[in-house]
Amino acid sequence: MKKIKQKIKKSLVFLLLVILCGCGKSIEKISEQRFLFGTHISIIIYSDNKSKAKKSIELAFKTISDIDEKYNSKNKKSAIYKINNSTKKVVSIDSEFQDILNKINEVYKDSDRRYDVTISPLLDLWGFGKNYRATVPTKEEIEKALKFVDFSNVVIENNQLKYLKNTKEMDTGSFLKGYAISKARDLLEQRGEKHVFITSVSSITTIGAKAKNKPWRVGIQDPSDLSKTLGLVELSGKSLGVSGDYQTYVEINGKKYHHIIDNNTGYPVRDKKLVAVICDSAFLADMYSTALFLMPETEVFKFATKKNIEVLIVKDNGKILTTKNFILK
Repeated sequence: MKKIKQKIKKSLVFLLLVILCGCGKSIEKISEQRFLFGTHISIIIYSDNKSKAKKSIELAFKTISDIDEKYNSKNKKSAIYKINNSTKKVVSIDSEFQDILNKINEVYKDSDRRYDVTISPLLDLWGFGKNYRATVPTKEEIEKALKFVDFSNVVIENNQLKYLKNTKEMDTGSFLKGYAISKARDLLEQRGEKHVFITSVSSITTIGAKAKNKPWRVGIQDPSDLSKTLGLVELSGKSLGVSGDYQTYVEINGKKYHHIIDNNTGYPVRDKKLVAVICDSAFLADMYSTALFLMPETEVFKFATKKNIEVLIVKDNGKILTTKNFILK
């Protein structure tokens, strides 16, 4: 009996050591950065399983890279590039891209057709494509380009994407980064990662909070002075999309013209300098930030209420407007 008791005690001591060792596993920060979509994309994971986290990051970057290759309008392998650069305005697409286009169509309609990804002719005209401009486009040039901007002429039939005669080109720049990091987030969540931060600079998404339940903190740049921030916004499981007049622009005769162009006037929007959106999906946050930049201020907050999203606007005069729960610290 004495030997049995000793064996039980030894077993209990061994079990306690195992438990204590397990409790002592430290949480580490694992991160990696790669250049995709013409920008730096970073993924950070806090985990007590370093090898699993590294594998998760590798798979997440593969997801992002695959989307870049399949759907980016600047990638020669993508269906969009092929249809944009072919005389035959029809191309076969997969079910995933059909879903993407259906969601784009929803935002197009919800924004009263202001969010329009067939904006490429205007982007090219202003010098954001292959051609450099020495002068501001003329009224006649703008009117000609506007005839080819109309997402309602993009049609999906029998797994085929068709451009009707008044559609020239689509541009994926306003949504694809957000979509890609959103899909990467889904994969990481499926793999059981609990503390994740993914950023492509203007599009950010998270899973949970940082270690020790601290929220991720993101600085919102001051569009009038990029060396400063307007403040910090805290994210835990949410996504952030930012559109600004400072992100992409051309200079013509010493004056800057940004890339967020009104599809009614053909000119860059001038009443706002920045729009930031917080919501559940990085894909939606990406599209909404552009859509709201294009909408009149009076409609922005009605849209935010309808969609249950948080919004910050920096007006052209520097005044900041926010929804109730968009909190800058």
